[in-house]
Amino acid sequence: MTIPGNDADSDNDLLGAVRAGDTAAFGTLYERHHAAARQFAYGLTRDPADVDDLVAETFAKVFATLRAGRGPLVAFRAYLHTTMRHVCYHRARLDRRLEFTDDLTRYDPGEPFTDPALDRLERSFAAAAFRQLPPRWRDVLWQTEVEGSTPAELAPRMGLTPNAVAVLAHRAREGLRSLYLQQHVTAADHPECRWAGERLGGQVRGRLAPRDSHRMGTHLAWCGDCRSRLAEIREVDGFRNAPYRQRHHVETSG
Repeated sequence: MTIPGNDADSDNDLLGAVRAGDTAAFGTLYERHHAAARQFAYGLTRDPADVDDLVAETFAKVFATLRAGRGPLVAFRAYLHTTMRHVCYHRARLDRRLEFTDDLTRYDPGEPFTDPALDRLERSFAAAAFRQLPPRWRDVLWQTEVEGSTPAELAPRMGLTPNAVAVLAHRAREGLRSLYLQQHVTAADHPECRWAGERLGGQVRGRLAPRDSHRMGTHLAWCGDCRSRLAEIREVDGFRNAPYRQRHHVETSG
């Protein structure tokens, strides 16, 4: 039975119906949010030809999650967009691992190459992380990383010693890094998995308090899903500052 209605508030009822086995209810959600999903996808990929594939994969992933009894109880569109960002990021990560060459003897460093779509997505993650920082941390990061001010120059304005400014800037950078990694963590349903997921960025950067670190270790010992999520963002942390390289330019003759 499909639940009628065109009010967005009825999304919650439709989500419940999908969990109960009503595939037609998901069809209603698809029709309601498909256009918005395509518009969102255009902001994530530089190739319009990839938009439909990205949208289809995202809806399929959300549908499978709901049928398994997981996923959102409310805010379907927000969940859909978050899932799409992660699908896009995962596809870009897989693409960057591929190398097409007929000469395996040459492993020269090549020319640095940054995928524009992946770069744009990572910039959105970084911007979201920056907005979550305390104002004082945002200020010192902006002044040191964007304006190029030195700790000695900032010290009088901030009422600190140059050494204290340098320490504050270091803490702000680490905080930004942890929050940036958190943007890559998919939401979980189990309360303990949600708790762990909210701290995986801190786990990777070694910023958890001893009590939280012990609790995290206990959780990871039995939860394979969270171990997989931790491995994924460790990979992100490892390659974020090492741009992959294009080994050989493609030459065409005309």
